[in-house]
Amino acid sequence: MTKNTWAAIAALAGCVLQGCSGRQPSGEKRPVIGVSLLNLSNELIATLDQSMEEKAKQMGVELIVNDAQRSAEKQVQQVESFVAQKVDAIILNPCEVEASSPAVEKALAAGIPIVNVNSETRAAPTAFVGSRDEEAGRIAMEYLAQRLNGKGNVAMMQGFLGQAAQIERDQGARDVLAKNPGMKLIAVQTAEWDRAKAMTLMENWNQSYGSRIDAVFAQNDEMAMGALIALEQAKRKDKVILAGVDAIPDALQAVHDGRLDATVFQDARGQGSAAVATALKILHKEPYEKQLFIPFQLVTKDNVAQFLK
Repeated sequence: MTKNTWAAIAALAGCVLQGCSGRQPSGEKRPVIGVSLLNLSNELIATLDQSMEEKAKQMGVELIVNDAQRSAEKQVQQVESFVAQKVDAIILNPCEVEASSPAVEKALAAGIPIVNVNSETRAAPTAFVGSRDEEAGRIAMEYLAQRLNGKGNVAMMQGFLGQAAQIERDQGARDVLAKNPGMKLIAVQTAEWDRAKAMTLMENWNQSYGSRIDAVFAQNDEMAMGALIALEQAKRKDKVILAGVDAIPDALQAVHDGRLDATVFQDARGQGSAAVATALKILHKEPYEKQLFIPFQLVTKDNVAQFLK
């Protein structure tokens, strides 16, 4: 493991070492944490939720989990409800950088600590737990650059426009393209993190660009899997290098089977667990990291076995 990986693991373990990971002493009121998640139909977000539920049970915390269903407006309303319920803390998995910012501001104005997890807002929360999304875009595009020897036409599927992961993964990928003038970005469009929409988009690209596309970067694995299906149906996958982000189980299996070329592992379980632990540290007035970043890792057929459960 890299030095950064060990640092992240040490940070995750910090709550245990400081004694805040145990259950609440008998007779004390259990802390209540309100959670607003981007979209529970997304596999990565579902894993994030599962990890938080497990950590909350371990630490004697009550979670109230709401699904914002990709609506920043709904997310703001959910946080307003948490404020009215006088929860002890809030964990926010933001829908958008700008439009979800009022949720952070309302929590802070009410004196309730708020921890952003997995994605960012313009408004600064009490703490942030996640990964540097520009790193994911950079890792994926560097992989494609290496496979193409720095020359070829690339298409990029974007996530939900305005969400931090979309903005930052986009920037990381474009930074690599800028260093590889032989690579041309010939198609860019959002499929909104959605597998079915990505499949339709790839079908359209197959018709519009045909054999001109040498590689596709999908900013998450849901879209990568949709693109994969469309490429396979068009019998073009053997001519297109495809990479995604998140290392969801479907994508890991596809990498193992030689169908998907690469994904970038995002530790959703580590993020969820650390978000709950961080919220508890804040409530217990213990030292905590205002920003905890967990590194991404490239996954190919060479190392996929260590990521498969």
